[in-house]
Amino acid sequence: MQKNIWIFNHYATETFNNKGGRHFFFAKYLVENGFRVTIFCASTIHSSDEEIVISNNFFDIKNISGIEYVFIKTPTYSGNGKKRLFNMIAFYRNLLKFSKISERYCGKPDIILASSVHPLTLLAGIKISRKFNVKCICEVRDLWPMTLVEIGALRSNSLVTKLLYQGEKIIYKKADALIFTMEGGKDYILEKKWENQIALSKIFHINNGVDLSEFKRQSELNKFYDEDLESKNKFKVVYTGSIIETNAVDFIINSAKELVEYNIIFLIYGDGNKRKELEEKCKCENITNVVFKGKKEKKYIPYILKNADLNIMTGIYTKNLYKYGLSLNKMFEYIASEKPILSNIECNYDLLKKYGCGVTVSGESYKSLKDGILLFYNMKKEKIAEFSKNSAVASQDYDFKKLTQKLINIINIYTN
Repeated sequence: MQKNIWIFNHYATETFNNKGGRHFFFAKYLVENGFRVTIFCASTIHSSDEEIVISNNFFDIKNISGIEYVFIKTPTYSGNGKKRLFNMIAFYRNLLKFSKISERYCGKPDIILASSVHPLTLLAGIKISRKFNVKCICEVRDLWPMTLVEIGALRSNSLVTKLLYQGEKIIYKKADALIFTMEGGKDYILEKKWENQIALSKIFHINNGVDLSEFKRQSELNKFYDEDLESKNKFKVVYTGSIIETNAVDFIINSAKELVEYNIIFLIYGDGNKRKELEEKCKCENITNVVFKGKKEKKYIPYILKNADLNIMTGIYTKNLYKYGLSLNKMFEYIASEKPILSNIECNYDLLKKYGCGVTVSGESYKSLKDGILLFYNMKKEKIAEFSKNSAVASQDYDFKKLTQKLINIINIYTN
């Protein structure tokens, strides 16, 4: 009998447009394995002016690649202020509202997978699962409020923070199962001393990953000419992603400033609220070896990464945020490119170290990043080839086709 899986992810809207992303790939391979899958997401797209036009009062349904998408009406917003909070609340309320008529459109679920970022989606998953008398798996992709505390958005001892931690514990306790994208999920529960209320036996780990066949297909199909990227005369250091405070792209710029005399070019693909400031810095300080390429469509990223000599990822320095592991989407795209990776995001369960496909340097100073760049710049081709070979092994382990089998195993535990 076909199992009906509902996935709640406020921010999965972009996966509909891109035909990619964690839950799109999960859904793709679940469908291949005989499941029916519906993804519930907001009508608005995070960090974008785009939105899905809603033809009904508060929802709309579309189908792509055999996957049903239910778009829940949410108000537009920009930034991380009150309007974004209202957007979250609207998604929560309208999702609960839709659940009253959902069987007419989506059938009855056999299980619900509710995914953060924010906890209201997890709460909605638990409430709606009780309505249908099915299990709810809560997927934790970010530790709230810990992430907000670590980036300075919340004070660690404030009343709001304490209430959020209490709410987090209640959600984890009520969830039938927990999937952490970071490997140290059990460590987190133990350190919070919650193990007497939250059974460790219901905690699982499925990291982010890459759809390997799709990555390879895109890299061959979506090529474009970029003079700097095609250059054979320079050592190309490539960054892809948002240019925002938490990604600490300024570390790359400061490193580049000290490497102007070397035959190295830094190619920055992406956009964000820090881009203009960093472009102005490069102009004022004569940092001529950095080129801001702007945001590229997702389909071009595989080709860009495969043409780099070194792919680089950066983040703000924090002692606690990554102590439970690292699960950045871009890391797995970097791994799939089979090019060396340099990171300054210090973490436990370091996959770059585990597989030998990259190097992690200290995140406290850009000078460590600069030294890491020079390490690869001066590295012999034979050693570079070892990193590429190790990346090929790692990418197989984090292929979504394989990760979906792990998810199916968990689903079977809670639906049989």
